[in-house]
Amino acid sequence: MGLSTASPIEKRISFPPPPGGDGTILNYALTLEYLERTFYMEGLANYSQAEFVAAGFPDPFYTNLKEIYVDEQTHVSFLSGALTAAGVTPTVELVYCFPATDPLSFVTLSSVLEGVGVSAYLGAAASIANKDYLTAAGSILTVESRHSSYIRAALAESPFPFPFDTPLDFNEVYSLAATFICGGISPVTLPFKAFPALTLQCTQYYYEANRSSVTFHDAFALASSTFGITSSTPVYAVFFSGLQQLPVRVYIPQGGKDYKISAIPAGVAGMVYIVLSTSATDFGDENIIAGPAILEVYAIGGAPR
Repeated sequence: MGLSTASPIEKRISFPPPPGGDGTILNYALTLEYLERTFYMEGLANYSQAEFVAAGFPDPFYTNLKEIYVDEQTHVSFLSGALTAAGVTPTVELVYCFPATDPLSFVTLSSVLEGVGVSAYLGAAASIANKDYLTAAGSILTVESRHSSYIRAALAESPFPFPFDTPLDFNEVYSLAATFICGGISPVTLPFKAFPALTLQCTQYYYEANRSSVTFHDAFALASSTFGITSSTPVYAVFFSGLQQLPVRVYIPQGGKDYKISAIPAGVAGMVYIVLSTSATDFGDENIIAGPAILEVYAIGGAPR
């Protein structure tokens, strides 16, 4: 049984393979694994078991973080070895800057990184030509998904908030990863680009589907200066949730620098990605002008009180 041609999920199932094929994809994955490995290595060094317990993460949470670190180290070794065996130069560890300042912010960022890791492997899967590599990537994906569920549960969030995980394409993931890379030189140049950052205006409230407004700080000013966008140019905040892609027309609120939407669309939940697009129907890279940003979205009435 095939999917209907009218299905809203159709364009999020697969993305075109990048130049360099499987070698590029493995180096892309290795880039993410180095980032995650360093993140856990630094977190375990910066915060003690007692500090995690004091922050509300009782035993055996610290021990399980060590196991996650070992998993990420194993992924690094495996991918680096696979590239070397294939005669492809592997990338190397770079310098990373993580905005975690205490155990809680560390675990919160861990949830983001694990969620992005799931989306990265899921989005890349259909572009992998070698079936052995595809199986290996799938094996890593399921482990990253278990990491994500465990961390989400530790934060008192649903470990499985939506029936589908969300695939992201190579440039979307690279845009998120690049925000944490602050130095170093790799022998490998990946053929990806980072979109302009999309910054959410801070709010004290939780985000709820079909209710909460969202303001994108200075987004119109940035789009205007970077792409020549005018106040009459249609721009859409596109929500990626599972296999859905849901556009919402933005408007420019008083002050003239931000973009805003009145309500998050119904039917999204969990870790949701948002990009700004100049098209209401084609959300390919050529139409994206900022993003992705990440929101944790709850059903109406489902946010913690």
